[in-house]
Amino acid sequence: MERTINSAADGDRPREQTGDRMRRPPTIKNPLLDHLGIELLDMEPERATFRLSIEPRHLNLQGKLQGGTIATLLDAACGYSVLLDSDGERTFSAVTVMLNVAYSAGISEGLVFAQGRVTGGGRRIVLTTGEVQSESGVLIASAQGVFRRVSSSNV
Repeated sequence: MERTINSAADGDRPREQTGDRMRRPPTIKNPLLDHLGIELLDMEPERATFRLSIEPRHLNLQGKLQGGTIATLLDAACGYSVLLDSDGERTFSAVTVMLNVAYSAGISEGLVFAQGRVTGGGRRIVLTTGEVQSESGVLIASAQGVFRRVSSSNV
C-alpha cells in the first residue's frame, strides 16, 4: 500500500491515509520544484498535493519559511490540479494567469503540505483554491488562482 496525503473533506487539513485506491502520482519533470525539494505526493483530476520538508535554505531573515517558497508551493498545487482530464490522464499543460496569496502564520521547521483543487471555470480557464498547512494542521497560507489550460502534445 502506498502512503499519501489527501484531504478528509473540503476545508479539512490534509492528512495521511493509506489505501488501495491511492495511486502513484504521474512523474512530471519540474526542475524548480526538484531544486527546492518540493515533492508531488498525490494528483488526481481536480486535485494535487505537495510536501516540503523545511530546511535552512528555505528560511528568510526572520527564520521563517520564505514567502516566495510558500507561493511556489501554492502555484504548483493549484496549477497541477488542472493538468489531468476526467480519466486521470495528463493531456494539458497550464499557465498561471493570476495567483492571489494570503499569508496566515509563520513556520520554521517540519513538514508543510500544499493542496490545490479546482473550484470552477471552463474548458480553458480554470479557477482554483489552495492551502499550505503544517503537519499539525495550522494554516500557513491560502490562495486563489486562475490558470489557462493549453494543449500539451509533448506530455
